[in-house]
Amino acid sequence: MATIGINAGLALAGKALGVRLDPYGAYNFLVEIEGIIAGGFTAVTGLDITTEVDTIREGGVNDHVHKLPKWTTQADLILTKGQTDLDLIWNWYADVVAGSIKRKNGSIYLLDNQGLPAMWWDFIEAYPIKWSGPSLDSKTSLVAVESLTLTHHGLTKPALSQALSALRGAASLVTG
Repeated sequence: MATIGINAGLALAGKALGVRLDPYGAYNFLVEIEGIIAGGFTAVTGLDITTEVDTIREGGVNDHVHKLPKWTTQADLILTKGQTDLDLIWNWYADVVAGSIKRKNGSIYLLDNQGLPAMWWDFIEAYPIKWSGPSLDSKTSLVAVESLTLTHHGLTKPALSQALSALRGAASLVTG
């Protein structure tokens, strides 16, 4: 007798109750650095974690190869925002250029349609390694943007974030 997994069971129960678990909009997020909402960011990229593998062929085994994990790498984060009079990210990078590296912790919050955190990722001991200023062109009416590339010592999705996501999913099933 075949059994179904818990996710499939929850999906079927939700469908029977008329509940939809729509994905969150990628446009609705906040970035916090050292407890300060570093607002106005238009994009965050680099939420990437990759595990490298070694491929090992075993003599006499022709139907598969063994893939063994080696190490895991995490991409640099790139924060992009509209250029304003506040020079917080410029000053942070200027300190690095001057030889004063100040590592900071932060979080990237994905928000629901009501503007409440649905889940988040924490980055640890980050500091800027690149600043990019706006592309200026008098023939366009685009917003001037700057970006800051951060290297860091880890990207995590805290247990509280995961628990909140699970709780929101369960509450959707109950409230229908």
